[in-house]
Amino acid sequence: MAKNEYVQNLENVIKQMLTPFKNIPFNLVIEALSGHKVIPFDSVNQEDKELLAVLKKVTIEAGKEINKNGIRSKRANEVGNYIEDFVENALNKTGLKADTPAGKSGKKKSTGYPDMVFYFKDKPYYLECKTYNIKNITTTQRSFYFSPSKDFKVIYDTHHFMVSYETYAVRPNIYKCRHWKIISIENLLVDVKNEFNSDNRRLYSPEGGAKLLAEGKI
Repeated sequence: MAKNEYVQNLENVIKQMLTPFKNIPFNLVIEALSGHKVIPFDSVNQEDKELLAVLKKVTIEAGKEINKNGIRSKRANEVGNYIEDFVENALNKTGLKADTPAGKSGKKKSTGYPDMVFYFKDKPYYLECKTYNIKNITTTQRSFYFSPSKDFKVIYDTHHFMVSYETYAVRPNIYKCRHWKIISIENLLVDVKNEFNSDNRRLYSPEGGAKLLAEGKI
């Protein structure tokens, strides 16, 4: 194969790698990454109906606690970072034993999907916590994402839920909520977009391929 043809084929492969995969069912991605099934929520199943009824109480209780004093945040898009604690407290008060999920290693990790695991009738369930602004709820703004991990935090075949609150500013840097949603995400359509990246070691040393043109003290 001629060099120019080889380079052209390599360029084509890279272009294909960077083409985003769109509308992949969430349950297929989770099973591929973890080996565990996302069990669909069954609105006819009695135990699922009981579980949803308890989740409603938890979600409302957490929302009331949020609204007692509001959430203080300098940025609206960071309000969601504080929601998890309120939901976790409400789950525990209801006896659902919320905890930080662990991977197969047994090590609990606060970062990454899902936010928490809780137990209903001694069965584990996964829960993600989010917030939304009613003004952009119909836009294509990215609001849900997760990445593969060597110690992925999904180790059970179970339901995957999301609790989300509509938040608004009552005054500068103070936010409350006025609406809530409980969502079953087994069939959520997700996209995959690859990226190229580097690190400081390669960026700031000649061995990494970057060429330093000038530097000095100020």
